[in-house]
Amino acid sequence: MNDAYSRLKDRFSRIATVNEAAAMLGWDASAMMPPGGGAARGDQLAVLAGVAHGMLVAPDMAEDLAAATAEGAWDEANLALMRRAHRRATALPAELVEATARANSACEKIWREARPRSDFAAVCPWLEEVVSLQRETAAALSAATGLGPYDALMDTYQPGIGAADVEPIFAAYESFLADALPRAEEIQASRPAPLAPQGPFPVEIQRALGRRLSERAGLDYEHARLDESAHPFCGGTPSDVRITTRYTPESFGQAMLGILHETGHALYERGLPEAYARQPVGEAAGMAAHESQSLIIEMQASRSDAFLSWLGPELHAAFGGDAAPYAGANLGRLWRRVERGFIRVEADEITYPAHVILRFRLEQALIAGDLRVADIPGAWGEGMQRLLGITPPDDARGCLQDIHWHDGAFGYFPSYTLGAMAAAQLMQAARTALPGLDEALGQGDFGPLVSWLRVSVHNRGSLLGFQDLMRAATGRPLDASAFMEHLRGRYLTRQTP
Repeated sequence: MNDAYSRLKDRFSRIATVNEAAAMLGWDASAMMPPGGGAARGDQLAVLAGVAHGMLVAPDMAEDLAAATAEGAWDEANLALMRRAHRRATALPAELVEATARANSACEKIWREARPRSDFAAVCPWLEEVVSLQRETAAALSAATGLGPYDALMDTYQPGIGAADVEPIFAAYESFLADALPRAEEIQASRPAPLAPQGPFPVEIQRALGRRLSERAGLDYEHARLDESAHPFCGGTPSDVRITTRYTPESFGQAMLGILHETGHALYERGLPEAYARQPVGEAAGMAAHESQSLIIEMQASRSDAFLSWLGPELHAAFGGDAAPYAGANLGRLWRRVERGFIRVEADEITYPAHVILRFRLEQALIAGDLRVADIPGAWGEGMQRLLGITPPDDARGCLQDIHWHDGAFGYFPSYTLGAMAAAQLMQAARTALPGLDEALGQGDFGPLVSWLRVSVHNRGSLLGFQDLMRAATGRPLDASAFMEHLRGRYLTRQTP
């Protein structure tokens, strides 16, 4: 390690600390901030974005990057990631970075008001500004990286994966869906309808139970918080991780499964290599990798027959009433129910990728300039009709349901389905490595699975690219076969309860 690399490590640690402060302000804006703080918060986030960007593009940074040398796989990977970050940052003028942060913050606040009113017109001009700045950002990053404009945005969230990699996967899934969805519906109709637990389900009981479940999965509340927000998310920092969910007294499923989903994200953050904290190589390996960790906890483990058999009595003890709806088999029919719904975050595993495919195609068209922001509602309805045969009755259940575009996150959505596929592939490998995994889940014990993930995924940080991470953990790069096999086994066989 030479002096230039030592200085770079210190500089990137300081940049990461600035970004951590911004992350905490972002969490606060979503979970705690009063409505009147929005304008000032936008300024705060914009200034911090500008400060971090300025540190990254400073002239002495370029000099140190040219002079730096590193030894060993971790430090060599860290230096390569530093150079990548600098190349992308120098492509973006400081005024564009700050303008983007301000526009994203302002649009998100308007979206929070417009969504419950189903008022797309209210947010449309603000979203137009966000999209305009994203196009400008995409063009600048494209020129610096040689990637296409949309690929340059995708590369922000999952390095090394572009639209050309995703298109054939999504096209194959559309073909699978056309056959699998009606078959799953027919098999489901031949079984007894699930019994719905009778509420109300007091929010304070849900909150306490959700925390216990996340602790059971391995989340340490000496370094974590559970709060509420309009859109569930995981934020904060690896040593101070924040998860949120939303509650309704009429139902507990969405809150509990949402907590388990965000716990998967939180466990990944908590498991990142401490020796490289606040260094690029110590960060998560991208958002598809991150989604694989949330979905292996929520979808693969928490909705398994084994875990549901343990969870049912826990739920019954918490909420009381008739025990029959809390039987594991009934919970399986209830929480693995296939339904052509409008809301992505409530979608089952079979239809969920269709929601992602729709957003992937629409945002490509938005960034290319082939779709006007004002035309999103119509294009959304047409896409839902084509993919799932349904049309949203209003924009609250259509194009206003997600926070992502209103917060400037274009290129993020493909990571959700790539993550689902990776989760199935990782679970397949975990079951091979851990023959007693389902027995442990049947006792409510996530320990063996999380320990395996710590070694196979979490502790590796960004040492490996996404595909190399999948090779190291499972023996092969990402493919859709494990996901398809998982769906067939869970939804397309008549033996499943």
